[in-house]
Amino acid sequence: MSEVILTLNAGSSSLKFAVFEFDTTQTTASISGKITGIGRAPEFSARVGDGADLEKGILNHINTASSHEDIIALLLAWLKQHLEDRPLIAIGHRVVHGGSFFAAPTRITDDVLNKLETLNPLAPLHQPHNLAAIRAVSKWHPEVPQFACFDTGFHQTQDRVASLFALPRSLSDEGIVRYGFHGLSYEYIASVLPHHLGQQADARVIVAHLGNGASMCAMKNRQSVATSMGFTALDGLMMGRRCGTLDPGVVLYLMQSKGMTVSQVEALLYRQSGLLGVSGISNHMQVLQDSDDPHAREAIELYAFRAASVLAGLATAIGGLDALVFTAGIGENSALMRHLICDRLAWMGLCLDSEANDENATTISSSHSTVTVLKLPTNEEAVVAKACRSIVANRPIQK
Repeated sequence: MSEVILTLNAGSSSLKFAVFEFDTTQTTASISGKITGIGRAPEFSARVGDGADLEKGILNHINTASSHEDIIALLLAWLKQHLEDRPLIAIGHRVVHGGSFFAAPTRITDDVLNKLETLNPLAPLHQPHNLAAIRAVSKWHPEVPQFACFDTGFHQTQDRVASLFALPRSLSDEGIVRYGFHGLSYEYIASVLPHHLGQQADARVIVAHLGNGASMCAMKNRQSVATSMGFTALDGLMMGRRCGTLDPGVVLYLMQSKGMTVSQVEALLYRQSGLLGVSGISNHMQVLQDSDDPHAREAIELYAFRAASVLAGLATAIGGLDALVFTAGIGENSALMRHLICDRLAWMGLCLDSEANDENATTISSSHSTVTVLKLPTNEEAVVAKACRSIVANRPIQK
């Protein structure tokens, strides 16, 4: 009877899951899905490997006050019915911040959990919910080993200079440095680049992970050289609700002159800014693209301006640019945003094939472009499953 691995990616109001066969190298999940609207009106959807719907609907029997513990219990019970008694050999979690404690995938113990909990303030939108899912699984299935895979881990290849802030050395030594995020996404894209770029995969590549959370990573030899996010997932690009890079003097002004508390500033920067704050309409790119409101267009233009500026800066870290990869929700689905960003970077040799871009093709650069431009789906769950397989089988994790 074949064994399976479950991967979980828990957010504040959603839980994504995927089931992978243990004895295989396949990156496609046999079952995947998500529960959205946690704390409001939970909805459940699941599909099998070929994309066919397995289940979809509103969870009327789950009340609006349901916690991650309740949702995990529901999911595990549902999976037990659909796994046909196939044993669950491991559960892997996406954990956003490993801090200076963890880089490689790690088996979760009480000590590991306690250390990860100290990082909650550095990723308040993600870390507490990642850990809540781990604790919930421990309650319902304490016998199943759990593993944490860190978004910060991929960036450990960066030179020390790339990780430093211009702060007193004592603070850097305490761990106030640039960690970078979205590492599981970048690791997956790095693993598939040879299939799309051949030998150019090891050249100068920038991957743009553009979604509600967004960042970019400059790579050489498919390793991280520099990235846009830093100490927290608030840094870098403009995002759905997050401001991205901000003059630190703004924070001082808000607290000293506007009398805002730490909690109020945190809410402003993490939840009320970005596309939502600038547009005053929505944090969803498609909603803004469909709007006639000039504030929506301004938010779109600012997003593109900031993204192009950051991308150009990252190119200096790798001495130029041979390939650009768009991925994640906006990167994969917004032809307009890809066009606006690349149009601002025409001076670097980027030239899109408008028809290919509009059709969401894989290669969207024109024959005249000196930079290859790709649009690739990411698969963080496959990276987590691969790490679990390697650890359980007691073999090195292959990149």
